Amino acid sequence: MSETKPTALVISAHSADFVWRCGGAIALHAAKGYNVSVVCLSYGERGESAKLWKKEGCTLEYVKAERKREAENAARALDVHDIEFMDLGDYPLEINRDAKFKLVDIIRHVQPKFMLSHSFVDNYNTDHALATRTAIECRMIAQAWGHNPGEKVLGAPQLYLFEPHQTEQMEWKPDLFLDITDIWDKKWAAIQCMEGQEHLWHYYENVAENRANHFRRNSGGQAGGRAAKYAEGFQSVYPRTVDEL
Repeated sequence: MSETKPTALVISAHSADFVWRCGGAIALHAAKGYNVSVVCLSYGERGESAKLWKKEGCTLEYVKAERKREAENAARALDVHDIEFMDLGDYPLEINRDAKFKLVDIIRHVQPKFMLSHSFVDNYNTDHALATRTAIECRMIAQAWGHNPGEKVLGAPQLYLFEPHQTEQMEWKPDLFLDITDIWDKKWAAIQCMEGQEHLWHYYENVAENRANHFRRNSGGQAGGRAAKYAEGFQSVYPRTVDEL
């Protein structure tokens, strides 16, 4: 944790999720001087590594090692400050009390200005929704003065929910669009690090282009909207406190 730099924390169910869904936000805020940390709750080794499992003689440990390598390469491409792998397993992801307390320790250490995780609902991948419920629960615990008294407690960082894969089925409604045009090259480089899921590369390029359309429309459209080429969408969980609208 830096004493001077603002911080942010991404809680990713699997080791590739942070790349597709908020890689632009990570690289953009790193460029703005943030220390952005990423926690991967699992490698996605069972359910999100089909290309690797098709190799003859493939083993679980090999898949984990490859997923870790890919994620570390992507993190470097995005200028991630720190990435941690909790290796909790996937399909299903299971998070016990000790794992939650470890995540609380990370949250308190990072003291993020904001956090990012998955949509509330994902009926195609319950690991994702569990990651967000856990992020909310651990945020709450990190705010509790009675949890490990004497530690610095957490303030009230916003939790942004990044875009799920099948948006219309997930009850996800963005209320914020982030222009990532200037750092798209970093996100695209990170996407290409995820060799085991090559089938998603251009899908998420298209998502970024579509969200840029929404950014342009909501920033003024033909009456003077900003000419964003790539963007990411987010849904905020908590009210924002402001002095003017």
